[in-house]
Parts: sequence; C-alpha cells; structure tokens
Amino acid sequence: MVRRDSRWLYLNMIDYTLEHTTSDILTSQAEKAEAADRPAPESLEALRRDGIFALRTPREYGGTWADVESMARRFTELGRACPSMAWIAGTCVTAKDMAARSFPDAAAREAIFADPDALFCGSGVPGGPGRRVSEGVRVSGRWPNVSGCEDAAWAGLALTVEGTPAFAVIPVSDLTVERTWNMAGMRATGSHSLIAEDVLVPTAFVTPAPAFAVTDVLLYAITALGAVVGAAKGALDATGAMFASDRKPFMTAYSRMGESSGARQWLAEATHLVNRAERTMLAVARAADTADLSPAEKPRLQMDLADAGHDCRAAVERMLDVHGASGFNMSNVLQRHWRDLSVASRHPHLNPYLAVESFGATLVERL
Repeated sequence: MVRRDSRWLYLNMIDYTLEHTTSDILTSQAEKAEAADRPAPESLEALRRDGIFALRTPREYGGTWADVESMARRFTELGRACPSMAWIAGTCVTAKDMAARSFPDAAAREAIFADPDALFCGSGVPGGPGRRVSEGVRVSGRWPNVSGCEDAAWAGLALTVEGTPAFAVIPVSDLTVERTWNMAGMRATGSHSLIAEDVLVPTAFVTPAPAFAVTDVLLYAITALGAVVGAAKGALDATGAMFASDRKPFMTAYSRMGESSGARQWLAEATHLVNRAERTMLAVARAADTADLSPAEKPRLQMDLADAGHDCRAAVERMLDVHGASGFNMSNVLQRHWRDLSVASRHPHLNPYLAVESFGATLVERL
C-alpha cells in the first residue's frame, strides 16, 4: 500500500482522507481484481457496507438519494484507492437514477429497489429489439461494455420495442454474461457483454425511453469523471510517497528528488492540474444540483468536464516524467492509475473534441 506522508497530504490541498478500512480493502484488492477482469468480492462488500450502492436508491426504499456534489466526492475518494471500483459505483448510480426516473409504478419500484444496496449495471446503447406479447415484451439483444455485470442484480438496458426507443430493467440472472472485456485499463470493472435470448420482461418493467434533462446528463458525466479525478489523486499519492522517500534523480548529484527544482516544478504543476480538475468537477456537480439549468448551459458545462479530464491526463504525464521508466513497472501503482485514467477519461461523456464542437456551435448561434 502506498504510504501517504503527512507532508504530502498538506501539499495536496483538496484532500479527503483515505485512511479507513474501505480504502485499504480497495487498494489491497486492486491488483487481484485487475488480473481477474472483475471486481474483487471483498471490494464489492466494502462498498455495499459503506452504502455506496444505495447512493441513488430512492429514500422511500432505504436509500440516500444523495446530491451530485456528495456523490462526486465519494467517487473521487474511491477512485483514489481503486479507479475501477469508483467506476462501478458510478455506473450503479446511473442505472439506479434511470430506473427511478423511468418507472413511477409503485409495484415495479418496490420490486426493483427491494434491496437498497443491490448493485445495478446498465447500458444506454440500444442493444436489441423487443417484441410485445400478451405476457409482456420478449427481448433479444447484446449489450457490450456493461460494467459490473457479473456481480449486479439488475441491468437497466436500452432497446427498441417495435421501432420505438425503450428502457427495460431486467434481472441479470435472466441474461447471459459473455466475457469480452479486454482493455489496457479499467480492467477490474469487468465491463463484459450482456446477452438476452428471447427473455420475457413483464410490461411493468419496460417503458418508453426517458428524456434526459441537462442535470441528468451532467450527473452521468460526473459518475465517469469522479473515477478519473480519483485516479489522478491516487497517482499523486504515489508520487508524493516517492518524493518523501530516499529516491533521487538518476545520473545527477542530487540526493533526493525534492532537491531538484525541475522535479519540484513538475510536482507543483501536476498537483495544480489535479486540484483544478477537482474544483471544476465539484463546480459542475453543484450546478447539476440546480433544478433550473437551461439547455443553453449544457455545452459550457460539458466543456468544463472535458477540460477536467484533460487536466488529469496532463498531470499524470508529469508524474510519470519524474518517476522515469520505473513508473511503468507493473509493480508500481502509478502505471495502473495511468492506464485506468487513460481509458476512463476517453468515455463519451468526457469527449473533448465533441465538447469543443458543441460549445463552439453554441457561441456562434449567440452572435
């Protein structure tokens, strides 16, 4: 486990302490989970025990229905220990939020949220058609990249029913998991494929695809960005521990890393970039908690989120510079955070060139 020197925690100005059991569990299980391409059972249980999977369970069913800023802080804390587990927490929030907003029927909600701490997974990409029958809807399809699907209880899946966009909540036990996740980073999310083969879904669990407000879109983006910012902060922990050690720049007369003004500058720049990304994320989270956001504000806020992801990537590059080639040693936690961050920050919610495109079009329309 990376030692978190107190001097380093002082330098890293926006800090949520990780010295507690859950973070220790996530850190200790991260390597094993990555090798298995699946979350570790110990990590899942720790998140369940801490109420992470109930963050977006409606309060009337035993959940907390937490505000967006609070969830962003939790995702960041988790991602600092294990980015993949922060991602699992985020996709659970997204799936539960969509289910809660899509199914007003009390009977359906009681069944879906019977266990407030159940793990949900899902996909917003229509993966197949549904065919109406007297008992409900027969669904066949394939949904790739469904994070946590091997361990989830429910899957919220986009589909089409007789040509109309729809959303269904289906027990994962009624589906087949195909282990297709083979990525350089975020491997422990276990984002494999779900397969439905003529699965009967009761009518009460299928609804027309919901319309998403600006605040919904921002929440879903922050569930991704929280893991990215957390990964960058975890990388800072590793870098701070290296500066606090007796490591020195090779092929120099320095006796410690901190004696090098260049290394100190790279450390300062990396810390500044991560802190700026976190401040940006939290500012957007506070905006997402505001009910009266207009569609005109969406491009600007999406641009902010994309910039935060870019800041995290730039920061980790500086950290790798000061580590040198040893930062890529498979035993060095820094390389895992780098790989996880590199993959997670490329999620469509954080796409930088589309954010620029949208924001630029909005600016021109206002002229």
